[in-house]
Amino acid sequence: MQDLARYREALRWLKCLVVIPTYNNEGTIVEVVAAVRRYADEVLVVNDGSTDRTPERIAALEGIRCISYPKNRGKGHALRLALQYAADEGFDYALTLDADGQHYAEDIPRFVERIEEIPGSLLIGARNLTAENMPSKNTFANRFSNFWYRVETGLRLEDTQSGYRLYPVQKLRNIRLLTSRYEFEVEIIVRAAWRGVRVENIPIQVYYPPEGERVSHFRPLQDFTRISLLNTVLVLYALLVYYPWRFVRALTRENIRHFFEREVLRSPESNLRMALSIGWGVFCGIIPLWGYQMVFALATAHLLRLNRVVAVVCSNISIPPMIPLILYGSVVMGAWVLGLENGFSFQRISFEEIAQSLTQYVVGSIALALLAGVVVTIVAWFVMTLCRRGGAHE
Repeated sequence: MQDLARYREALRWLKCLVVIPTYNNEGTIVEVVAAVRRYADEVLVVNDGSTDRTPERIAALEGIRCISYPKNRGKGHALRLALQYAADEGFDYALTLDADGQHYAEDIPRFVERIEEIPGSLLIGARNLTAENMPSKNTFANRFSNFWYRVETGLRLEDTQSGYRLYPVQKLRNIRLLTSRYEFEVEIIVRAAWRGVRVENIPIQVYYPPEGERVSHFRPLQDFTRISLLNTVLVLYALLVYYPWRFVRALTRENIRHFFEREVLRSPESNLRMALSIGWGVFCGIIPLWGYQMVFALATAHLLRLNRVVAVVCSNISIPPMIPLILYGSVVMGAWVLGLENGFSFQRISFEEIAQSLTQYVVGSIALALLAGVVVTIVAWFVMTLCRRGGAHE
């Protein structure tokens, strides 16, 4: 039998508030709270505008905290209020689980033990998606969400949609969020990763009642659409801001030296192939695919059998300090290729002028990318021929 006193004390020492958001769970809320209170002294129930007898059930419970409001605002709104409440009340963590009985309070020790090993992390319970009665839509939605989470953060998780979580609330203070409904749980773990918070799965049990007894507030069409729109915004932000910012932060002398030694000097690939990988990355970084240069570089380097890591890194030539130079060089090159006068007059602005300038930029950026790619390839091959003597051969 688990040592309940040990975990109660641990939750108290960790300053952890257990949060149970609920909407129309009159049949399970009392049992869920009772199971949780075996482990935790501090429990907060958030009544998200329930219209059944849930408010009465909550009112009959003693020794718990409660937030209640009359109109249903969505699970995301309930969690946002709870996390803000926990932070304002001086808690360091908020452990959230669902009120429908699918999560087991007996898994609380797993969160406690892991957070003691890696304090300040955000832990997500990983469900067994092959469990009995697991809805097929849950498996698809989770795989879909896992894929986009990896695109947006570069990190891999087994389960990104489980509501059984431990949040480091002080680390998430003032985090800017766009959502307040079902998709909130996707957005917050992406933004937490962007903020540098460690996000990790831990295994949990899960219970799904037979289909006729199941209570679900997930609206497939509306919620899936909202999640898709959110992922569109997050992917764009990741490509335009997060990945370039992370790349710039990694540009230390030591990291550059290690990368050059590991990926270039010690690479088993030939000097020519390495030079082509560098030149191709530069080409991809200049062509007018803003926000998607790295994706294009990765995909095309794979098809061309070039070094994908080197190509993607070199495609980051369009980092903020270089952007004005690339834009200016593209406009100048475009004017030269098209035989146009270089310049843009705001005094005689027209749709024709805008179209002409856009064409000038696009043509010029492609020409500049070709020129830069060829020059960089030649220089890289020459330098590596000098530096890698005795190394890889053609």
